[in-house]
Amino acid sequence: MSDKSSCDDARSKSDGRGLVTIFTGDGKGKTTAAIGTAIRIAGHGLRVLIVFFAKSDRYPRGEDRALCRLHGITVTGCHHKGWIKKGKIKAEDKELAESALAAAREAMLNGRYDLIVLDEINIAINFGLVGIDEVIGFINDKPYNVELILTGRYAEPKLIKMADLVTEMHMVKHPYGKGVKACQGIDY
Repeated sequence: MSDKSSCDDARSKSDGRGLVTIFTGDGKGKTTAAIGTAIRIAGHGLRVLIVFFAKSDRYPRGEDRALCRLHGITVTGCHHKGWIKKGKIKAEDKELAESALAAAREAMLNGRYDLIVLDEINIAINFGLVGIDEVIGFINDKPYNVELILTGRYAEPKLIKMADLVTEMHMVKHPYGKGVKACQGIDY
């Protein structure tokens, strides 16, 4: 039995419906949890699309480099030129985010992927890069068997209500509070 058929068997036992999962909160680990799921599902021969909505191209991320080497995982994003800041959104950044969401929607509806990860989509909504109605429409249009993961702090109550699984990462302690800067290989 192939890995894909064993995964299909597992899905059929749970009726085959893909879930909507949200990883949110002020703690570390939201993207990491989504990537762990992506690696797991790709390991079973299924196809994954990961779209980064709020991360800048300015700093190369280790996860991008590693994920692009794995069979079955496609990584893309908005390709922002710098950090996006709430209240200081550029028209170009908004267009990039809207275009990325539209491309992810098209890929999802065309059946090319079994898992779609919209990384930092909650931040994109909160900062005004994309509208919540577009994301609600995305969820409503999700094919029955497609898994969908939304990450980022500030998850909207409407999205939480629509989700099947919501995990809130809570920060207890973080070195940033002591002035420790992000570490390549650990934080990005």
